[in-house]
Amino acid sequence: MARLKRVAAPKWWPIERKTKKFIISSRGPHQKQMSLPLLILVRDVFKLAETNKEAKRIIKRGEILVDGKKRKDPKFGVGLLDVIEIPVLEKVWRAIPKNGLSFVEISKEESKVKICKIMNKKTLKGNKTQLNLHDGRNLLTDENYSTNDSLLIELPEQKVIEHIKFEQSSTVIVIGGSNAGKIARIKNIEKNRVWLDNEKFFEVPKKLVMVVGKDRPLINL
Repeated sequence: MARLKRVAAPKWWPIERKTKKFIISSRGPHQKQMSLPLLILVRDVFKLAETNKEAKRIIKRGEILVDGKKRKDPKFGVGLLDVIEIPVLEKVWRAIPKNGLSFVEISKEESKVKICKIMNKKTLKGNKTQLNLHDGRNLLTDENYSTNDSLLIELPEQKVIEHIKFEQSSTVIVIGGSNAGKIARIKNIEKNRVWLDNEKFFEVPKKLVMVVGKDRPLINL
């Protein structure tokens, strides 16, 4: 099992740094610096196990669902806006961009939807468009969606429920930097930066925001 040195792990991971030299690494569709391995989530965040062995046993039994699918890999990296469900506990959480990643409990009903940011797109044969989303998903569509827009999708089927345009007055969540986790309205969009309004104006790089609704977020954040 691939490992990394604890001192090199993301600073927001809830782990001890000096007790042991190595820690499990994460893998999957999310960037390593912004994802948390299931093993650490089960053991150190949810505290469902005291040891690596116990956490692995829980995961390999298929007791953890991410976005509606059983994930049995202890290294699988949970990332931005992923939905984590533990059916045996009848509990569901969503990963939000606060202090790295934080986990807010949500309802069973809301566990069936997720917002995904369109990172880029390309045209395929047959005039189909492939959308590449922030969590590694690829969707084929005939609709005219733009990069930086978001989609509210149904889980796990990936059916598009609503299109959220990245435009002035839309509601966004800041997904990185010192303002991570803040919810605000778009005041002005420049080439690579966005001015936001959250009782006071502030500016962030365009790549660090995700549109989550028009007048308000479509999901609990």
